[in-house]
Amino acid sequence: MLRYLLDEHFRGVLWKAVRTHNAKGVYPIDVVRVGNPPDLPRGTPDPAILLWAEREGRVLVTRDRNTVPGHLTQHLLAGQRSPGVFVVRPVTTIAPVVFALVLAAHAGDPDLYKDRVEYLP
Repeated sequence: MLRYLLDEHFRGVLWKAVRTHNAKGVYPIDVVRVGNPPDLPRGTPDPAILLWAEREGRVLVTRDRNTVPGHLTQHLLAGQRSPGVFVVRPVTTIAPVVFALVLAAHAGDPDLYKDRVEYLP
């Protein structure tokens, strides 16, 4: 099952939507956000976030389509690996994002997302 790391941009609405979803107890998802783990404070640079996500086995969920894909390329060129990166499209509403995260976590094959960027939804 996939586990997620929400980028700093998703500390509000998406975080609340995931918590609401998880409270229902049906297909909960394992998610943390930048700023919650003590070793991943807010303001952590993207390359360090990718290293943390790799170490913890978490797919990074971000809105940053401008720099994160490039950082992932550099991360991979440096010999590192990644569970994957999900970039949320800018015009997407929250409900389809939560649905996509639930679907990927419970029905997706984690190997499909390794070392690549996927766009949601």
